[in-house]
Formats: sequence, structure tokens, C-alpha cells
Amino acid sequence: MLYENYHKVLTMRITALLLLLIISSSSTATSMASVESLLQANSPPSGVIFEIIEAEDGLRWAIPQIVRYSQQLRERFPDLPIAVVSHGREEFALQSSNRERYPEVHLAVASLSQRQEIPVHVCGTHAGWRNVSPEEFPDYVDVAPTGPAQIQAYQELGYQLIVVTRDQKIP
Repeated sequence: MLYENYHKVLTMRITALLLLLIISSSSTATSMASVESLLQANSPPSGVIFEIIEAEDGLRWAIPQIVRYSQQLRERFPDLPIAVVSHGREEFALQSSNRERYPEVHLAVASLSQRQEIPVHVCGTHAGWRNVSPEEFPDYVDVAPTGPAQIQAYQELGYQLIVVTRDQKIP
């Protein structure tokens, strides 16, 4: 009897904790900016961080989309700091060994990083889970210890998070 009561209380506490986690994560999601809202703002944010979590070939559409968004944002706010964090399966397209398989992605990411001063980060932890070392990425890709921590660091600097989705409308 005592065990059953303890089990019920423990189950209720765990359920309450999970609900709190879900609520807090959804409030973070609703605080995300959109490119359109940033373009309509009177003043620029401290910066913008684009987050990508997609399938392996997700960078084929996400990087061109980020290039367009970055151009639009910099036309409106020329000195706006922008960064990109890729921390899903798509990050492996940026390995040096995949340069021939994803040439357009590599060219665009190199341009973002080297010419437009938009750092592109991948998640070192995720790479490590697949036995991919930081040295397996080209110099124009920064391997961060973790993607979520990299995003958090930018947010602590006041950057606005934009989660890149395929169906996001282009202003």
C-alpha cells in the first residue's frame, strides 16, 4: 500500500515536471522571430541566429533560403550580425568528403563564412556520435562543442533565433 502511494506521487511529480518542460519549450518556440517581423522592425536586433535541424539533404534548400534571408536582412540593417547553426543530420553534408556530393551547399557556405562574415557552426557532439572528427569539416565550417549551447550563447548576446523551415514564407 505504501509503495503504491509512493509510486502514484512519483508518477504525478514526473508528469508535472514533463508538462512544465513542454510548456517552457513551447514558450521559447513562440518567442522566435521571423524574418518578416525583423524586416518590419524600426531598429535591428543585436543579431540573428538561423537554426537548422533537418534530414541529410536539408542544406540543399536551407542554405539558399538563409542566403536570401541574410541578403534581405542586411539590405535593411547593413551591419547586422548573423550566424548559422546546423545540428541535425544535415550537418554531415558539410564534411569535406561530401564536397563533391553537395557542391552548391559548400560553395554557398564558404561564401557565407568567408565573404559575408556569417559564421556557420555544426554540432561537434552530434558529429562525435557518428565518429566524425572536427578535422573532417572544411575550414569555413566551425565545429562548436554543441549546437544548442552555441545557439544559447548567441541568444545571451541578444541574437534573435529563427528556426529555418522549408515552408517559411519569404517576405
